[in-house]
Amino acid sequence: MKKRNERYNAIREIIRNKSIRTQKELVEELRKSGFVCTQATISRDINDMGLRKLADGVYMLSEDLHLQRMISDLVDKVTVTSNFVVVKTTVGTAQGVAAALDNAELPTTLGSIAGDDTILVIASDDSRAKDLESMINKLKVR
Repeated sequence: MKKRNERYNAIREIIRNKSIRTQKELVEELRKSGFVCTQATISRDINDMGLRKLADGVYMLSEDLHLQRMISDLVDKVTVTSNFVVVKTTVGTAQGVAAALDNAELPTTLGSIAGDDTILVIASDDSRAKDLESMINKLKVR
């Protein structure tokens, strides 16, 4: 069971940070992360985890669909400095977007503070802040 949970966590990380379009691509990314699995295993994992394929052909975690909608509709700009990520939103929507970010329970974030049109997200380190910026920008362009 531990092996499957570790693989699920790796799949979440890969799906959130890369544009994966095929099961073969996911198998290859998992291999790079040290997991040896077949396409049949990945097919079952995709079903078990409830991954969805968006109209543009990219896999997305079902729990991130709400976050994706919020980000694509309401986020204007993302800026990173050190381990801080500043997210600019349309006026009056920052608290809703921050709540969606918090509810996604991203491993990259420690917490967020929202005003009217700006969110400050604190990442665990500089690298994780860059990962979060990439993920938000990926969700923004859908």
